[in-house]
Amino acid sequence: MYKKYSGLQNGSDIRGVSLTGVPGEPLSLREDEAREIAIGFLIWLSAKLGKKPEELVLAIGRDPRTSGPRLLDGLMDGFGLYGCRVYDFGLASTPAMFMATVFPEFRCDGTVMITASHLPYNRNGFKFFTGEGGLDKKDIAEILRYAADKELQIEKIGKPPMEGKQVHRLGKLVFETEPADVMTPYCEHLKKLIVEGAGMGERPLEGMKITVDAGNGGGGFFATRVLKPLGADISSSQFLEPDGMFENHAPNPEDREAMNSISLKVIGSGADLGLIFDTDVDRSAAVDSRGREIARNGIVAMAAALVAEEHPGTTVVTDSITSRQLTDFLENKLGLRHLRYKRGYRNVINKAIELNEEGRDCQLAIETSGHAALKENYFLDDGAYLATRIVIKAAKLFAEGGKIDSVIRELEEPADEKEIRIPINCEDFGAYGDKILKELEAYAKASEGMSLEEPNYEGVRINFSGEAEGWCLLRKSLHDPLLPMNIASDRKGGCEAIRKRMMDFLKRYEELGNA
Repeated sequence: MYKKYSGLQNGSDIRGVSLTGVPGEPLSLREDEAREIAIGFLIWLSAKLGKKPEELVLAIGRDPRTSGPRLLDGLMDGFGLYGCRVYDFGLASTPAMFMATVFPEFRCDGTVMITASHLPYNRNGFKFFTGEGGLDKKDIAEILRYAADKELQIEKIGKPPMEGKQVHRLGKLVFETEPADVMTPYCEHLKKLIVEGAGMGERPLEGMKITVDAGNGGGGFFATRVLKPLGADISSSQFLEPDGMFENHAPNPEDREAMNSISLKVIGSGADLGLIFDTDVDRSAAVDSRGREIARNGIVAMAAALVAEEHPGTTVVTDSITSRQLTDFLENKLGLRHLRYKRGYRNVINKAIELNEEGRDCQLAIETSGHAALKENYFLDDGAYLATRIVIKAAKLFAEGGKIDSVIRELEEPADEKEIRIPINCEDFGAYGDKILKELEAYAKASEGMSLEEPNYEGVRINFSGEAEGWCLLRKSLHDPLLPMNIASDRKGGCEAIRKRMMDFLKRYEELGNA
């Protein structure tokens, strides 16, 4: 039973298949699993806070996926069995669910967001928060262990006091919950930040045209409830209506089709700025007035440049696939310090928190995927907060006749970039990947024109000289039987030279599939 539940762990999140319809993807996260996971969360949270389950104040929100209401029923069943007070926030964003632990009208002990981020429509999952932020991988593992073991549940928090006292309606268990609205105070919070940050009155965006692309996820509120009331023209925005089938394009700033879509819309409408969000709005990217992406290395550079204005010399923690050019921009143009760390938004956030605890100022933790967490905002990865900071800067520049692209004008890009994902076709794929990486490290040390990047915190990062003139990072996927290989070169066509050298090494491993 534990294996069934542990298979739902995806790092610091829970994710599974919640809708039928995709061949080869059987259901793995339904109401029953949601109920037991809710009880697992109660056990974990009760122990952490020293409160009895019935003393806890909780909240649940969800993204637009069509399986969300059913999973909400399952969570409510689990929480209701122990008599918890639960707010039902309905459609919400992941960052707003954390803010429900902060806003004085709620002060929740814990919250759950029903979302699978950018994954396809048939997937869903859970993200959990306390007042300290999102849970870590080890916390999720503990929750799932409790969820899988009925006897352990009873041992930890006793038999459910509400068992047998449920009210039935249409075959569903119904508990007393409190429909509530977290998005209104959250939007008011963002509007206040823009008004105060821009310093140009109550309608600081008057005259600006801003295109928002929500991909039919949960981010449409940023256009209609934040930007428009402050004077922005949002008429060129697209896919603002929540639709859990995501039929226009994936709500994902890393998706090529999604970025092309908003870029074309910005160019065609003559907008001053474009903003795009993922499904649950914990990630974002931007587009300048010429339709050029501010994403991946660009969104890291933008966030860092905004932070540098107030915190000169601070450290920026990023994930492992950032470019040489980004490091040059951060350190030599902005005067910051760059720590290239690991993939995984919790990894970069936890590293930033650790640096501050050690006395080293770190104001920003950010992944190239668009997860950006600022110290001033609880180290919460909040796509709408980053978009708010970008809008403030864009408004100030607009008033002076400038444009947002000027902020990162000195950022150079690699001449050539490529990502290759290599399957590992064996059961113990983790150990097999470790073996390859260890042997690659030795191979790079002994090979001409190759040198190891130091320090390095994930996989093997190799610098190439000569014809290739670039770098390559080979690492294990965080969750899947894959070896992702990121390549970048300072020369056009240089990635192919690096790829050939890497494949010459990797062809000796029979358990690797075709890239």
